[in-house]
Amino acid sequence: MIDEPLSSAMAQTLLKRYPNPDDIPWRPWCYVQGYALCGMIKLWRRTADDRYLCYARRFCDQHTTPKGELLGFKGDSLDDIMAGAVLAEMYHISGDGRYRRAADAVAASFADYPRNADGGFWHSRNLEQEMWIDGVFMGGMFMLRYGAYIEPEGTWFDEVALQVTSMADHCRKGDTGLFLHAYDEGRRATWADPVTGLSPEVWSEGLGWYALILVEALELLPQDHPDRPGILAIWGELADGLRRAQDPATGLWYQVVDKGHLPDNWHDTSGSAMFTYALQRGVELGALDANAYAHVAASGYAGVRTKARPNGEGLIDVYDACDGVCVQDNYEIYINYPQKINAKEAVVGVLWAAVAVENLETCGSIASA
Repeated sequence: MIDEPLSSAMAQTLLKRYPNPDDIPWRPWCYVQGYALCGMIKLWRRTADDRYLCYARRFCDQHTTPKGELLGFKGDSLDDIMAGAVLAEMYHISGDGRYRRAADAVAASFADYPRNADGGFWHSRNLEQEMWIDGVFMGGMFMLRYGAYIEPEGTWFDEVALQVTSMADHCRKGDTGLFLHAYDEGRRATWADPVTGLSPEVWSEGLGWYALILVEALELLPQDHPDRPGILAIWGELADGLRRAQDPATGLWYQVVDKGHLPDNWHDTSGSAMFTYALQRGVELGALDANAYAHVAASGYAGVRTKARPNGEGLIDVYDACDGVCVQDNYEIYINYPQKINAKEAVVGVLWAAVAVENLETCGSIASA
């Protein structure tokens, strides 16, 4: 049994397992560090516990020289760009110009980043014409913060809206409210349908990344931004699809989200945690009707909590998730992909879900930082 708030327990587990944030798997400067440290900053805003902010700042300091030069960043993929969101957050919080200059280097990588015909970013520079739903989150987390905190006069919000909309237009799965994992404009990938270019399945964690960026966009986009209604409509569509796909017995969602009726499918902790966070934040932001969705988020969180268990070392282990799944060719590969205790994305997902649902008392001066 976990005797403290799960958000604090998960944060303390990360601090103890990885005293140096560069040791968060899978390598220094990667998307998981960005995901984890953005979660730490979210928890700091709700608790005013400076341990969490200091941990994120240490990461920034280890990747920023005294002159503001950025270390460890290549810009080869949207995954690589994700951790730049922490720099933009830290500049907003501290005002330290080094972090702005380092964030500027991340922003500059978009100047020649490859796109499809409609402007959608390739997931990686070497994955020609492939758009993955994960990538909208990876690039969008940075662009939203760069636009909100560093260059509000730029086109960063427009860019996020373009990426969100492009993915929805390509990957929408009929009228289910759900979205497929990826789209290949060139129809060359082994997973791509030769006619549509679409991947075959709705993968839980991939859809989770998309749910997260939708609510992050609704949180940070100006209220009068012309693309806000379109993003809100996509979010409403997805939220309804998630509500209908949720397993009523456990509150969780399946690895292949819309095929819970198949006996070999299983509940995925990572995507379930992401959906829980997104639905709860959607309610808090007024982007979802609380009467329709608060209980969906609460049920999801109850299910997620069953997957986070204390071990004999006083840390929290997270069960029933995969580690680093890319786009796969068929249903069988997705559901037979090896599961791992403490899959890196699932650990952080549980932290985010706990921060949202526990809704710990916020210190006003910190929350407005």
